[in-house]
Amino acid sequence: MKKKVLFICTHNSARSQIAEGLVKSLYGDRFEAYSAGTEPTKVNPYAVKVMDEIGIDISKHYSKKVDEFTGTTFDYVVAVCSGADKSCPFFLGGEYIHKSFEDPSSFKGTEDEIMKKFRSVRDEIKEWIQKKFCL
Repeated sequence: MKKKVLFICTHNSARSQIAEGLVKSLYGDRFEAYSAGTEPTKVNPYAVKVMDEIGIDISKHYSKKVDEFTGTTFDYVVAVCSGADKSCPFFLGGEYIHKSFEDPSSFKGTEDEIMKKFRSVRDEIKEWIQKKFCL
């Protein structure tokens, strides 16, 4: 039986979407991955681009409010930003994890500079997921 993991971030626009996409693509045989936000907005186009670079399509993802998952049991609930862990509702079941990653949506600069920073966050999230869940 697959373990269920929910990635939460404030806007559900980049970090949580990247994490959901990585787990679904790389470890979908062992995990059901979801993402949500405490104040959802829309998926950041740079997140879509950096995931596409590694062959993972998150272009159909959309930002979801964490309340949509109320009553769902998860094996893991992971807050990937500094704010979501404080406003996250209670979920039945598993382990709560707080692992903050830098907010790529706040990056400024040229297109190339922003993409470089998004890649860095993507790769950091991927490395953490591999160490935490999939070794």
